[in-house]
Amino acid sequence: MKNKFFLTMAAALATTISVSQAQDKLKSMPGYEQYQKIAPQLRSAVKPGSLNVNWAEDGKSFTYVENGKLQSFSVKTKKVTEAGDVPRPERRAFNRPVRGRQFDSAESPDGKYKAFTKDRNMYLSNADGSNVVAITTDGNEENQVKYGIATWVYGEELSQNTAMWWSPDGSKVAFYRFVEKDVKKYYVLLDQLELYDSLEVEAYPKVGEPNLPVDLLVYDVATKKMTELDIRDGKPYSDGDLGTYIYDMSWTPDGKELLFHSTNRRQNILELRAANPETGKSRTVIREEWLPSFVENSPEMNVLADGKHFIWASERSGFNNYYLYNFDGTLVNAITSHPFEVSNIVKVDEANKTLYYMARSGENHMMMQLHRVQMDGSKDTRLTDPAFNHSVTIAPDGKHFVDIAQTHDVAPFTNLVDAKGKVVAELAKSDMSKFEELGLKKVEVFTFTSKDGVTELHGMIHFPSDFDPSKKYPVILSNYGGPATNAFRENFSTPDALTEYGFLVLNIDGRNVKGRGKKLLDQLYGNLGLVEMDDFAEGIKSLHDRPYFDKDRVGVYGTSYGGTTAASMLLRFPELVHAAVANSSVTDWRLYDNIYTERFMSTLENNEAGYNRFSLMNKADQLQGELLVFFGTADNNVHPSNSLMLIKAFQDAGKSIEVQLAPDGGHTALNRDRMMEFFIKHLVTDYKKVVR
Repeated sequence: MKNKFFLTMAAALATTISVSQAQDKLKSMPGYEQYQKIAPQLRSAVKPGSLNVNWAEDGKSFTYVENGKLQSFSVKTKKVTEAGDVPRPERRAFNRPVRGRQFDSAESPDGKYKAFTKDRNMYLSNADGSNVVAITTDGNEENQVKYGIATWVYGEELSQNTAMWWSPDGSKVAFYRFVEKDVKKYYVLLDQLELYDSLEVEAYPKVGEPNLPVDLLVYDVATKKMTELDIRDGKPYSDGDLGTYIYDMSWTPDGKELLFHSTNRRQNILELRAANPETGKSRTVIREEWLPSFVENSPEMNVLADGKHFIWASERSGFNNYYLYNFDGTLVNAITSHPFEVSNIVKVDEANKTLYYMARSGENHMMMQLHRVQMDGSKDTRLTDPAFNHSVTIAPDGKHFVDIAQTHDVAPFTNLVDAKGKVVAELAKSDMSKFEELGLKKVEVFTFTSKDGVTELHGMIHFPSDFDPSKKYPVILSNYGGPATNAFRENFSTPDALTEYGFLVLNIDGRNVKGRGKKLLDQLYGNLGLVEMDDFAEGIKSLHDRPYFDKDRVGVYGTSYGGTTAASMLLRFPELVHAAVANSSVTDWRLYDNIYTERFMSTLENNEAGYNRFSLMNKADQLQGELLVFFGTADNNVHPSNSLMLIKAFQDAGKSIEVQLAPDGGHTALNRDRMMEFFIKHLVTDYKKVVR
């Protein structure tokens, strides 16, 4: 349930506008004609004033595309000249493994060799595929040993899209070994639309179940020597200790050591370790602990060109900050020590010992700011206006940067800014004429107080183009809601297209937000799916006094964690939520993979009460509103058993719901037209019949 993927997917779903293949009943429903009229025009309603530039190597000019032509801007003269036709982008094959999987081969940096996995073993060949040599031979189905390939959960939750890593000089290749024999398997039925179906078998450790023992090996191409790395200080594999999860492999610049991350099962201790490929011995470079909950499992790391130092991001202070380290594990110094979060490194200027980075340093945590600081931590300077959210492209010489600024209600504009933070040229502004012509309303941000009675949180309201404040509108909450995600944004966007059906659309943050420090997010720990839902409910209640907000007609929808949010809100807050569409939902944390779930919930042994408190099956008898459950029959992420168990619980409780499924579908969502047919029926047409 990797957050970054679902944020991307949620954004795609939010902007997808289906007008050509509407559900047959939808065409005769209220709002359909208005949606058909306005929705197709939303994408082009704003001509954004954001320039994506490419700096010249000397930093004296940059190019960008405007009106289909390549333009060149001179920093000295501040003049724009046409630079010819836009060069055709290189065609690149879409090359990435299927979700949760890894590449099955890797070419050496010098292009001479290819390492690949086949039939559970590792092989080496020339780059053209000739001269194949087996590196391992003991991997097979019987002993369930496999080399050069990881498990689905390693791909999904630890972002491992490869399971083999070449040294910089191509002399050695490191790779995984997993032993699956003692791990329970999950069986996903495939091809049910065919005459004969098939089966996908996956070693998928769920909460409380044993993990796969994992090891790292290194093969020396010249000597043909195989070295097993001692990644646990001589201790045998123990599920729970450090070395339970091994991931994020990379070589040091000199190729003398293999770096990797090692965590315990609780994931509240992480070590960056370095292993000697000749002796197999490993050592700790950095140890991170956050015992109250969990550590960030993949901290940002930037290796400097000198090959001796690297920048490391850590939340050890309670806020994400940057630290300078030697590869021997010595902390040189803290680069930043802020009571706010740094976000990402933009540029490292080693010649001038300067770091440029983005941070949440204003009063608004969603407005990113550019900072410049010396590598020794001195002279930290904010270079952007904290009244806006920024994205920047810095010139190679560091003397200027191109800045795209915006907020939720200010469309993007682009400026050229000098090294002191002074705007030296206004480059582009957004054209809002069509936005205004269509009568579109800007998204409104509102604040409310968390269920804890202290924390200020944010939400957003999207209005229809024909909004009339004297009328009452049904409402839809569109939330993902998982840990370290943000529903409230400071990027300008057109209103959600679903508003044109005559709805208000909400996005609401809880204490699940990313970017406000570790201690706030810790409040979710052990109570995942409860604390953040309490806050979403508070956000809804904070709008009840608005005369146009119909508190008796509120729906919620989402996918994956968002589906969990939808079903949870309907079951737990029947006085606030009256209809929900739950797509591909986790319905009991015991049914999901242990890497993701135990990171936020602890182990089942330590927190059985927390797991019981969340289970939606235990709340089935509380259903009062209308629910549509949707899932794919071939979902190998959130398994169909989640939805099936919930459906069975409703049947046992004598509760009526709607069910739709995607035959042979994976981790997916209901067609939005079908979803709106459901919401209009239960929040508009049937509601009016009952009222009358």
